[in-house]
Amino acid sequence: MMINLVNHLTKKTKLEPGFYYRSKSLKNHSTSILDTGKFALKHHNLDTLPIIDRQLTKWQLYGQNNTNFKYKPGAYIMSGRDCWWGRCTFCSWTTTHPAGTFRTFSVAHTIKEIENLVSLGVKEIFDDSGTLTVGPWLMDLCHQLIDKKLNKKVILGCNMRFGALNQDQYHLMKQAGFRFVLYGLESSNQKTLNQIEKRTKVSDARKTLIIAKKAGLEPHLTIMIGYPWETKADAQKTLNQARQLFKDGLADSMQATILIPYPGTPLFQQCLDNNWLLTDNWDNFDMRQPVMTSPFTPDEIKKQVRELFYGILTPKFLIKKIISIRNLDDVKFLFTYTLKYFKKLHDFS
Repeated sequence: MMINLVNHLTKKTKLEPGFYYRSKSLKNHSTSILDTGKFALKHHNLDTLPIIDRQLTKWQLYGQNNTNFKYKPGAYIMSGRDCWWGRCTFCSWTTTHPAGTFRTFSVAHTIKEIENLVSLGVKEIFDDSGTLTVGPWLMDLCHQLIDKKLNKKVILGCNMRFGALNQDQYHLMKQAGFRFVLYGLESSNQKTLNQIEKRTKVSDARKTLIIAKKAGLEPHLTIMIGYPWETKADAQKTLNQARQLFKDGLADSMQATILIPYPGTPLFQQCLDNNWLLTDNWDNFDMRQPVMTSPFTPDEIKKQVRELFYGILTPKFLIKKIISIRNLDDVKFLFTYTLKYFKKLHDFS
């Protein structure tokens, strides 16, 4: 639509359905709001968009300082808009790409973008679609990465849902060059997973991590603390499961944050309906302090986040990290991640 608007302003191209604009009457000088018709996704094929001009956007500025990348320089792509699940109540993407509106670039378009990044010297790419497309699309992508030998030139990462793939599919992803897979654990309480519309099973986490690790992938977990409806026992259950997953060698890294109800999301509306908000100062909505009521004080919530980070630092986990070092990139990655780890502890001090 942005391209269509530019063409309309410069070439007088007809506006597509979906635009609203003011129109002034010369007769009585009144202003009315007009539109060009009802917007419909069917008029928009993502493949008509050009791939990002990385030189124009100075990709080098973003290629080094990111702990998700083991091999640098790194870069991001998005092969889909945004998440094929599209229901999680806390996710801001549900306001712009709700369930039923998920679209993808074709595999050919995605391969073209990956090839462009490889030609620029990028060594690792993270596909930041909310959840990477599964099914035939993913299988085709993996086979093309292998056939074009891109799996020998670049490392890949993505977001994924628990329970979405089987062992053979994870093995194929590893063969195609995938390394880093990010999962939203969020909570270890079924009531919470249901309430936030995650709709995975608590048991799915362990089952999925086992087969992902078996395929040789490096899982990363994201966890949120501070659900208004969770008890202290519920929160402790999540802490315990996260620690156990790391103790068992089923996860390689994690991030823990305080749950934030972004405006426009279903969770934000829940907060309004239940009077859960502690503040409407948006400067505080930065994941470093609670903005919703809960059984915990703000200091207790920060302590829980710190305990998550401390909890993974078992001797067994540290030994595994050290013996996994194979090259200089591994050393640099471990050093960078250690710095990030201590920064996170400081953030929640």
